[in-house]
Amino acid sequence: MTQPRNKSLNGDFLPNLCNPQSVLLLVLVAELIAILLTLNSATLPQFSWETLALYSFQVQWISLISALVICRLRPWLRSWTPVRAGLISYGVVIVTTLSMSIAGQWLLQNFSNNISANQAFQLNLWQLFNNLLTSAILSGITLRYLYLQQQLRNQQQAELQARIQALQSRIRPHFLFNSMNSIASLISSNPDLAEHVIEDLAELFRASLAEPTLIPLERELTLCRRYLEIEKLRLGKRLTVDWQILTTNEDIHIPSLMLQPLIENAIFHGIEPMPDGGTITLKISQAKNQLMIAIANPYPLVKKAQPASQVPSQDRHNRMALDNIRHRLQVHYGNQARLSSSEEQGIFTTYIFCPLSQ
Repeated sequence: MTQPRNKSLNGDFLPNLCNPQSVLLLVLVAELIAILLTLNSATLPQFSWETLALYSFQVQWISLISALVICRLRPWLRSWTPVRAGLISYGVVIVTTLSMSIAGQWLLQNFSNNISANQAFQLNLWQLFNNLLTSAILSGITLRYLYLQQQLRNQQQAELQARIQALQSRIRPHFLFNSMNSIASLISSNPDLAEHVIEDLAELFRASLAEPTLIPLERELTLCRRYLEIEKLRLGKRLTVDWQILTTNEDIHIPSLMLQPLIENAIFHGIEPMPDGGTITLKISQAKNQLMIAIANPYPLVKKAQPASQVPSQDRHNRMALDNIRHRLQVHYGNQARLSSSEEQGIFTTYIFCPLSQ
């Protein structure tokens, strides 16, 4: 049987019920349901551990088998409409309950000492109906909760992906204009260098239009070097870069366009406003399973006079870039990554800590 093509753009219908965290949660919820059913069948002073064991056995198997089947159907559920996917998932639980209830009654009758070996199997229809009704109510509530939880997660992922797309498609207009002016001035005096700058600029735009993904660290560093070569044409000796790459692991991957916007910020807010320029320090190291990145640049302690409307705008652009990168780290690494910054003695430093992705 061939797998249907995914036609849905809304993400998964239900969470992945086969990962260890979900399985553990299912086991705990199933056991709570078994305890609830046991308490419902008798008062607390007459609590029966045998009854709890029977309920636990049956509920646990129904939960785990249903989760396994729904997990296998996950690619199809993603491509179906919510109504159809919901009915299929609901039907899986009901059919599993029916099967396990019949199997449970058969096992109890065959292993009971009170039943003769020659007695035929007799199905208790009222007990079967009671199990199906209980399962229909509980599974309906559970599946509805899981569906709403997954839709919220899909919406959050879509919003974060939109932020990533916005960041990757954003190259400040002043950088583009300055680059084009530099290219225009080089066409007559140094056409070979002008061609090289055009190639660097094209590579930057190609990276900004690419799909958000993890790329090798060396590729991101190459993109940063291309960007810095363009800026050096404009800033000359005012811009120097201190590369401190202390890791030799070629398999390290990071989110695309994570370092270039930070270096762009360092030039725009630090190097460019200072008459004598300064040095941008990029330090990358690793310790155990963590990658550490630090980008430091000087900044003017006394800013030159500017219209009041421009100062908040520059600060807002800086915060926007940092917030966008922080959201991108959240998308790829969750709470395992963090971004922070500090200002000390005229040096602004941005720190990134994230797990190694290979």
